[in-house]
Amino acid sequence: MDFNFKNKGPKKEHVITPSPEGLGAFGGVFTPSILTILGVIMYLRFGWVVGNVGLIGTLLIVTISTFITFLTALSISAIATDQRVRIGGAYYMISRSLGIESGGAIGIPLYIALALSVALYTVGFAESVVSVFPMLDFKMVGMITTILVAGLALVSAKAAIRAQYFIMFGIGLSLLSLLFGSPIEQSNVEMWGAADRHSEGFWIVFAVFFPAVTGIMAGVNMSGDLKDPSTAIPKGTFWAIGLGYLIYMGLPILLANRADALTLIEDPLIMRKMSYWGDAILIGVWGATLSSAMGSILGAPRVLQALARDGVLPRWLRWLGRGDGNDDTPRLGTVVTLGIALTAVWLGDLNIIAPILTMFFLTTYGVLNITAGIENMLGSPSFRPKFKVHWSLSLLGAVGCVAVMFLINTMATIIAAVFVVIIFVWLERREMQSAWGDVRRGIWMAITRAGLMHLGSSSEAKTWRPHPLVLSGAPTKRWHLIDLASSITHNRGILTIASVITSENITIERKQLLEENIRNFLQKRSIQGLVRVSSGSDAFQGAKDLVEAYGLGSLVPNTIVLGDSGNEEIRDKYCDMIASFHAQNRNVVAVHYNEDMEFGDRQRIDLWWGGLRGNGGLMMILAYLLQSSRKWWDAEVNIKMVVDDQKGAADAERNLSQIMDKIRIDAKAEVLVSEGRTFNEIFHESSKGADLVFMGMAEPGKISEDYVTYYEKLQNRLENLPTTIMVLAGEEISFGEVLMQQDTFQED
Repeated sequence: MDFNFKNKGPKKEHVITPSPEGLGAFGGVFTPSILTILGVIMYLRFGWVVGNVGLIGTLLIVTISTFITFLTALSISAIATDQRVRIGGAYYMISRSLGIESGGAIGIPLYIALALSVALYTVGFAESVVSVFPMLDFKMVGMITTILVAGLALVSAKAAIRAQYFIMFGIGLSLLSLLFGSPIEQSNVEMWGAADRHSEGFWIVFAVFFPAVTGIMAGVNMSGDLKDPSTAIPKGTFWAIGLGYLIYMGLPILLANRADALTLIEDPLIMRKMSYWGDAILIGVWGATLSSAMGSILGAPRVLQALARDGVLPRWLRWLGRGDGNDDTPRLGTVVTLGIALTAVWLGDLNIIAPILTMFFLTTYGVLNITAGIENMLGSPSFRPKFKVHWSLSLLGAVGCVAVMFLINTMATIIAAVFVVIIFVWLERREMQSAWGDVRRGIWMAITRAGLMHLGSSSEAKTWRPHPLVLSGAPTKRWHLIDLASSITHNRGILTIASVITSENITIERKQLLEENIRNFLQKRSIQGLVRVSSGSDAFQGAKDLVEAYGLGSLVPNTIVLGDSGNEEIRDKYCDMIASFHAQNRNVVAVHYNEDMEFGDRQRIDLWWGGLRGNGGLMMILAYLLQSSRKWWDAEVNIKMVVDDQKGAADAERNLSQIMDKIRIDAKAEVLVSEGRTFNEIFHESSKGADLVFMGMAEPGKISEDYVTYYEKLQNRLENLPTTIMVLAGEEISFGEVLMQQDTFQED
């Protein structure tokens, strides 16, 4: 079979260079972020927060919540100053670090959350408007508002940001009106809120408040429209968090001094009553909801556009990656998002799914923290952020996000997690390829290094398992060797498929191409293994050099699997190679393959026993591993032993029964009495119906005759028999102890 397969290369990354006229830190990041942070909760629920937990409790909640958001901002800034953050915001950052599957698993839920958030905010706006003007139709107000907000976004991001300046003015006016207001009743500042019978607990209130400080992603989602994302994202995000924190720390002081705790709990529009101009609070409420809706309608299509361009979405949705104009505005994505939002507004009550959407946002923040933490922990030379953050702070932010998710709504957290996992598995099964690297290889390298450093220099019986190196040559010619080795590893041992090329003019590029082709060949047949192609002037010397040099530290192949050779001209070199492997303390498994019978029905394995020491213990382990593999599942293993007379047979049966009980292997003991017959006669007669036969080989240098002569006799013995595995134990380990697991056993 030809191994020169044509591999499809990774898809090229779609790159759009933002216009030099792009948005800056304050226009593109700070404005949408601060307006989203100063959301509806500041007006409708802040009095409720202060009334329940009091002044000190509220200040603690604000500080803890902002601290978690601040940690996330640190992680975002580290990532943003290391790479050019293009369109897609959080999705782009995650996918370029953790891989396209992880990015897609977060990006798709993030888009859904942003799209439905448009409806949530416009519904909130409609409810407030209708409460003031009851003659209006709630759904009509909501739908018209949604269309107007989307229409502004369709014009351009700049137009939408300019409109938000007017909204910011309205919110600023409402804050000034509140600042210059007056108390509505005589009250004392209640440090810990109303009495327990009238109030909610600290963590319940915390869960209600926390979403108010998570608006920083509104600016990050504009990454593709920023003139200089690496500067704009950190600066705009930190300014938004800082100003939001000052406002949120000041409001409780005003509220606690102007009304008692019970009043703050019972009246959701208490701020309107205590303000200098009460209607300014309505302007603030409307401005907050509209600005939040604007942030979502700007961010959602850009995430969708990035998902489509990277091929995360199905092929029939790739048209959503299209951008229009010099600023690459995702107008098609905006129209689709508008359709989703209008449908949600029309259906009405979104309170059921609102907690799940919050979990999607928090999952995004948590994964961004994990991304920055992993990048910093690995310390890869490619990760060189200008804004440096210690990995412990990022991971602390991730822990904070997860803890808050469970505090807010455990069931919604589980539903969101299941949704993310389903998308990840779906993307994994698509075996997507990207044009960029990610940290997954770095993670595995770090784990591998740690494991290698902790491995001892000697093998332990308790944890021993075969790590085969298969001298297969071209895999199609000796597939049975790979098949056998794979069956004994159970995808837990380290399997290496090796080939020695004797051509004198083999280049490095040629060997790499052969390795890649073999690797693809194995992958199509669901074989997990490493591939190594080496070169040498002589195949046998090349194999000896390969086995001697191959490995990393104490992690080397401990079992060499190779085919038997009946060629008399090379028998001396073949035997010398076996002796070399044994001298290197490697176990040798030589397969005498019957091409007519192959592995038969894989139902019966005969093992010719000579005791637990040496070959016997290793053969027993290999037979057990085969018996418990998928292809040889539940095959019958017969332990065969030859004795001279009936008395010896009784002792041998008793001894074998004791061994079978101790080693807990499902095998049948069979003691054969020679009765004057030669071993060859018994061997052929007893194992001719087997599908596979195990027998041991003598150690080179420990027999009276020349090893080449011995091996020739061994081959003659196997003539016309089923496929036979000849085993030579070479490792300095007691395979009897591997079977016994700490038990001691003395052979009679």
